[in-house]
Amino acid sequence: MLSVRDGDIGKLGILFERHHRVLFNFFLRLTGNRSASEDLVQEVFLRMLKYRASYQGKSHFTLWMYRIARNARIDYLNKEKRTTQENENQPEVASDEPTVMEKMVSDQDHVLVHRALEKLSLEDREVLLLSRFQDLKYKEIAELLGCAEGTVKARVHYAIKNLRDTFNQLSGESTR
Repeated sequence: MLSVRDGDIGKLGILFERHHRVLFNFFLRLTGNRSASEDLVQEVFLRMLKYRASYQGKSHFTLWMYRIARNARIDYLNKEKRTTQENENQPEVASDEPTVMEKMVSDQDHVLVHRALEKLSLEDREVLLLSRFQDLKYKEIAELLGCAEGTVKARVHYAIKNLRDTFNQLSGESTR
């Protein structure tokens, strides 16, 4: 990204190739909408180009990228609220290779996990996706969200508990 910041715009293509799939899956899991996810990925890379001078290189590139992604998602949600009602269609399943967590879950449970993720609050879903699916460290998530690392750990803990409870409700199991 430092090369892009310094004027080598062609290097943005390399960054796109490295990161567009994980960004797409991040957005797809958040929005449940393939078309919106594609648009958001494009928006993130346009913003990277537009705001390239703001990249300082002091923290990891992915942290800067996810900060832009969060802002793009917030802008998208605000725009959606103004223009249309939320789409009630079933979310599409991400097309990239399954993560370690997804490999451990059976096909039937996989569908239930995604349905349970949909039912979580946006804040719970986001912190789970960043920590478990995007593999960001708690420290990085804390910096991204502007809170303490301990707060992130607590939010992940409660989000997992909420996901488990919702999953159990969907699967017909009683919670303990």
